[in-house]
Amino acid sequence: MTDVTGAAADVLHTLFHSDQGGHEQVVLCQDRKSGLKAVIALHSTALGPALGGTRFYPYASEQEAVADALNLARGMSYKNAMAGLDHGGGKAVIIGDPERDKSEELLLAYGRFVASLGGRYVTACDVGTYVADMDVVARECRWTTGRSPENGGAGDSSVLTAYGVYQGMRASAAHLWGDPSLTGRKVGIAGVGKVGHHLVGHLRSEGAEVLITDVREEAVGRILAAHPTGVTAVADTATLIRAEGLDIYAPCALGGALNDDTVPALTARIVCGAANNQLAHPGVEKDLADRGILYAPDYVVNAGGVIQVADELHGFDFERCRAKASKIYDTTLAIFARAKEDGIPPAAAADRIAEQRMHEAARKPAR
Repeated sequence: MTDVTGAAADVLHTLFHSDQGGHEQVVLCQDRKSGLKAVIALHSTALGPALGGTRFYPYASEQEAVADALNLARGMSYKNAMAGLDHGGGKAVIIGDPERDKSEELLLAYGRFVASLGGRYVTACDVGTYVADMDVVARECRWTTGRSPENGGAGDSSVLTAYGVYQGMRASAAHLWGDPSLTGRKVGIAGVGKVGHHLVGHLRSEGAEVLITDVREEAVGRILAAHPTGVTAVADTATLIRAEGLDIYAPCALGGALNDDTVPALTARIVCGAANNQLAHPGVEKDLADRGILYAPDYVVNAGGVIQVADELHGFDFERCRAKASKIYDTTLAIFARAKEDGIPPAAAADRIAEQRMHEAARKPAR
């Protein structure tokens, strides 16, 4: 079923009527000359201009792209609120295969669409986009971050994303086992690309045993070459989550990793990873809790990257950002404490804290 615009009715229902909606603005962008088709979704600007990355992905349909943009933008509102940033949540998706469809002309066209929002949305990198791409976008749009140091930016935000996830793992270990040390722990990482390969480095430096898997053989090969000991590759995610003696599972690829099939099969006691939107649907967080699996909310522990790109807007200082990202450890512990106090899963506790901050900001007079 569609409405008169041809948009899927379920997408419009999500936008205007469901608990997953409530977005302020959704922009559909098309530049026929370059082949650009993009969706920019702004969930909230209560805390400030919406900030979130640009995903370049070969979606199966336009409806799927819109739905992903809505979900990702909403997640950014919560992520930015929990990170203590003066930014709301937004996200953009470009429909296409980045290996085949990405071009300078397309990125410049995309930059013009972001610029047309007049600063309500600040864009950055995400899956399928890189620092070099943001340098191109920035030629048409000053509300672009995640640029190269040569162009006044902070560079690769995955460095601090991985560091924040590592801090979330340490906090999870402290809460569950009474000790933040990961020495000797077995950690499984699904996805060793941008963030995952940095995360492996942190874990090996502390003496953790690491299992990895990735759909790209070259990504796995790079990790094994860099870490000839202490890292083992397994065939796929299904094998990884069932590994004997697994202490921590880190989903670091695309969303929906925790679902009705994977949660019953998990052997790990902790889930803490970099992927966005790990919970496939409402209720999964309770399924994890019922199995005694501690879930560190994704948008809390993976906030290191957005902390970095937000700082770039004010004159980037890496050590200042690293200090802010270190606080993810304390924030994660505070969420676990709130969850215990309220008798709810950690994901629900994080939502409550984030929603309270956004609600309080929305009540203040406009700046």
